[in-house]
Amino acid sequence: MYVLIDKSELVAQGFAASLCREGIPLVSFQPEEFESWVSSAALTDISTIEAFLVGSSYLDEVFPKLIQKHSRAPIIALREQPSLEQTIALFEAGADDVVRKPVQIRELLARVEAIRRRERNGSTALIIGRLRVYFDARPPEVDGIPLILPRRERRILELLAAHRGKWLTKQHVFSATYGLFDDKVLENVIESHVSKLRRKLVDAMSTDPIESKRYLGYRIA
Repeated sequence: MYVLIDKSELVAQGFAASLCREGIPLVSFQPEEFESWVSSAALTDISTIEAFLVGSSYLDEVFPKLIQKHSRAPIIALREQPSLEQTIALFEAGADDVVRKPVQIRELLARVEAIRRRERNGSTALIIGRLRVYFDARPPEVDGIPLILPRRERRILELLAAHRGKWLTKQHVFSATYGLFDDKVLENVIESHVSKLRRKLVDAMSTDPIESKRYLGYRIA
């Protein structure tokens, strides 16, 4: 899940539509709403955030430091006409990257992945036996052959791979896949997605790398 802070509803709608095509949910906030939310949000909600996108507002240089108090997710500052002084100020405030709008979503995802890759010691993929899971929107591969999955199933596989060895609750997977405030989707839809994903992995690999346990959720061991 991505979080956007921007005063423009039009910008929020554009990012939401583009990220949705990649299977990534977006939660957007007006600048004056964000501080109260991030300061009171549950840790389980914060942990599902993959990146923060800081749009144009009068609090641009305040948000990176505020975010860093609660999350280690990449912080991308979005600017229409960045100046050298403003770019330097944003980096000094804690932004991980400064990107000029408009930006192609695939480029934005690549920039976020480059930052997150440092946390994985430079790894661009996770290898699990015959399965290779990428973190840059490429489909996973089995024996070098792409395994084409619906975007939700691919995102769940990437999420479990990124947290390999850790149990992720159904609520965590739901929030990371659909967003925090999507009350139109029932949480038990995750069970359906994971079940279909596991069947496809068994068909392709003759084994299932995903474990499930009541009350704990799912993990790739």
